[in-house]
Parts: sequence; C-alpha cells; structure tokens
Amino acid sequence: MRELETCEICHEDFAPEELVEFGGLWVCGACFEGITVVCERCGTRIWREDNAGDDDICLCRECFDDHYVRCSNCQRIIRDEDAYYGDDDTPMCFDCNQEYNSRYAVQAYGYKPSPVFYGTSERYLGVELELDCGGESDQNARTLMEIANSEEPHIYIKHDGSLDDGFEVVSHPMSLAYHLNTMPWAEVLTKARSLGYKSHQARTCGLHVHINRTAFGDTEKEQDAVIARILFFFEKHWEELLKFSRRTQRQVEQWANRYGYKDRPREILDHAKKSYSGVRYTAVNLTNAETIEVRLFRGTLKYTSFVATLQLVNRICDCAVCLSDDEMKAMSWTTFAAGCTQHPELVQYLKERRLYVNDPVEVEAEV
Repeated sequence: MRELETCEICHEDFAPEELVEFGGLWVCGACFEGITVVCERCGTRIWREDNAGDDDICLCRECFDDHYVRCSNCQRIIRDEDAYYGDDDTPMCFDCNQEYNSRYAVQAYGYKPSPVFYGTSERYLGVELELDCGGESDQNARTLMEIANSEEPHIYIKHDGSLDDGFEVVSHPMSLAYHLNTMPWAEVLTKARSLGYKSHQARTCGLHVHINRTAFGDTEKEQDAVIARILFFFEKHWEELLKFSRRTQRQVEQWANRYGYKDRPREILDHAKKSYSGVRYTAVNLTNAETIEVRLFRGTLKYTSFVATLQLVNRICDCAVCLSDDEMKAMSWTTFAAGCTQHPELVQYLKERRLYVNDPVEVEAEV
C-alpha cells in the first residue's frame, strides 16, 4: 500500500506529491491557497495573516511601507502618488479629500486642482495674490469666491504660512483679455478691502504671475531662448522694475532676488539653471515644469496697479518672443515704455512711478 503523508494544517493524509512546503510546513493544496496570498505589487507569496493590505488588495509589508498609505479618514489603502494631504499632513483618498475641501473654503497650502484655462490665447497668466490683516477666515474666503466664481470657477484660496493673518487668492490660467474683460477682479479687490484686508500696506504680501512655458515655443530649445530674453530684460532694467514693483530692497532679497547681470541672455539662463537650481525665491522663478513665475511685485488691492502688473508681464513676454537677443539688448527702457500705449492702465501706472517720459500725475494710495 502506498505511503501517505499528513498536511500539517488540516491533518488529512495525502500523497507526498500533493503537499507543498511553505514557511517550514508541508501543507495540502487547499490549505496552501487558504493560508497564503500573493502580494499584488511584487508577486511574493506571504502568509495571509501577514497581509499588510486589506480585502481588496494583498500586499507584503515592504511594498505597503514603500508605495502605499492608508487614508486617515476612511482607512482605505491608496498608492502614494494618489494620496492628498491636508494642513495636518495626513493622507486622504480622492473621495475624502473632495469632502474635506467642500467643507473648507481656505485650502491647504499644497492644494492644486487641475488647471482650467479661460480665454482664447497661446499665452495664459495665472495670478497668486496674497492678502493679509483680515483673517484666515473661511467666511471671508467664501465671500470672495462667490464674486469671482459666480459664472465659472475662476479662483481658489489657500493657506500661506508667510502671512500673519490672511490667505492667498489663486486664479486659474487666463488670457490677458479674459483677466481684463471677464474676470471680476475689480469687484473682488473692492470686497477684499471692505473685509479689512491689505496687500501693499501689509508688507507681507506679493503678487505673483505665472506664464505657461508653451507660450514661448513648441520645443524646450525655443522656450529657453525666450525665457533667456525675459531674464535678460529683468537684469538689464532691474532698477526700473524694482521701482515698478514697490518692493523694498530687503523684501526683494528675501522673496524675489535677482540672478545677476550677464552680457548675453543665454549666459543668464545658464547661470540661473546652474547656480539657482531648485531655488524658488527669485524674481523670475524657473522651478516649475509647466510655467515660469514672476515673483518680483508687491501685492496690491488697487485695481489699476493690479491690471498694470499683468499688462507689464504680458508686454515683457511680447518683446521676448518677437525680438532677437541683439534687439532685446539694444532696447532702452524709454523705448519699451513708449510701446505700452495700447494699455492705458499700464501707462498711467508708469507715470505714477515716474517711469514714463511725461509730466508727473496725481497718485492714489496703494492698499
């Protein structure tokens, strides 16, 4: 009679070839399938009781620790790259994050929804306007969003740790024409003032403008050539732009420092990439993959100054796209300013800051 061996789990007898060795035990096929599972990431078979996943996904401990987290709200297991994080830096799944965001108007600093592009243009400007002295108030944030988002979801509002008692208003990318003609910035800024917010006068606030890199060309080489000319313009006309910005020298050194003048545009770009890699606090921040960010300007709740800032950035981009390196190098500030006549708000602001060849004008106080 053929000799049988016993499964060490169910204690039934089986032919030797019907048993499988796992973890030092000889078990039958049914028990093997019942007490072990396969990690869905690396394919390693583990004891079922050692499953670090859940009923929906089996994971070994190493794969879970390296590639997954558990939603702090519903306990669902999610991949690291799919996790969202709130102010307390705890992970959330998409559904719980959506519920969390719907309860709060002021989002966490890391909040970044998919961009919505407004207007018809190759060039889009995204605004980050910091407001202070009026409170990091959900109610106030909702009030501003009700104005800005009455027709479309134009803005969202985030926490900003650099502010004393306020928040940051962030727009989705818009064409310049859309900013000027459709987006209700005048009403938003007026309401912000009535709620007690300050921007220029707070001394803590900036006005940052993002421009999509694709507006500068189809290839990285084409984009870099235009970006190099933008950097050159900022370095060549630094004194005029610093005056335009309303920033103090100390504020610039802290939040929007310069790269330093070089004789050719490409030299400045190469220097920026080499010596300032990963550094955000520069006048023109290059660390974002999809945009460049102009950080030089002081915040404002004065509508004409706000609009003039967008018009200036757009005009600089126009010159950098249309002119050659030599033409950009030869252009004086007077020539640049004389070409701004299609933007009355910009011309008025240049006159107010004594940056336009014209008679002095009366200046309304910044807010």
